[in-house]
Amino acid sequence: MLVSSVKQEHLISVTRACRIMSVSKTAYYYKSVKQSDDGEIKAYLLSLALEHKRWGFEKMMQKAKLDTKPWNHKRVYRIYCKLKLNIRVKPRKRLPKGESRSLVYPIKLNVCWSMDFMTDVLYTNQKFRTLNIIDDYNRQALLVEPAYALPSARVTKLVDELAKKHGYPSMIRVDNGPEFASGHFKKWAANRGIKILFIQPGKPAQNGLIERFNRTFREEVLDMYYFDSLDEVKSISANWIEKYNHQRPHDSLMGLSPINFADWRNKALIG
Repeated sequence: MLVSSVKQEHLISVTRACRIMSVSKTAYYYKSVKQSDDGEIKAYLLSLALEHKRWGFEKMMQKAKLDTKPWNHKRVYRIYCKLKLNIRVKPRKRLPKGESRSLVYPIKLNVCWSMDFMTDVLYTNQKFRTLNIIDDYNRQALLVEPAYALPSARVTKLVDELAKKHGYPSMIRVDNGPEFASGHFKKWAANRGIKILFIQPGKPAQNGLIERFNRTFREEVLDMYYFDSLDEVKSISANWIEKYNHQRPHDSLMGLSPINFADWRNKALIG
């Protein structure tokens, strides 16, 4: 370095030599740190991409933080782009503004559940439906039940079985489908002290929590497999729910999984 040469030739201090050469002392003393091998990060990202085909960079980075990986997000993003793992994002459609109605979030478990149905087909082109139920508080998936038919009597029986583990919620948010609008469902809810929150017709955003869950379930399960039977749907869905509740980071839950978020809030309230 020129500063060292000037210092040795004229027998002057480092400070004076740096001043003469117009070089900061910080630059003089700086020693570059050799970047460690990127192999570990590549292997980690590829394993996540293989297991979660619809995860983008933000979700992978959140999972890395949960796994206490010490990597800088810029470095991870550089490798993420180099591996061409980017997910194509569909442009949003511009929709006319409708009547505004805020979506109220509960402050504890078992206050409000959201329920909805989804439809798909088996490999034989036979249609089936799934009943999806989540807890609005921490977005925990409580149930994904596949069946060829899900009348209101079957729905209420499934919720009764679910309540044996979690208890009955104070409210259930649903759309205006015939299963939920039936006299049987309304009478069942009244007998158990459950308030039914019907959204406005044509306003799925008012049931936005379950709609967002449905999208994730569609992308990561229903669109990813060819199902031979309902048993296969149920088995794959159960494995996915376990990972969704305990491992998958959630943007609206501070990057925590539903179970970890509930545990964190409980500890915060107790502390």
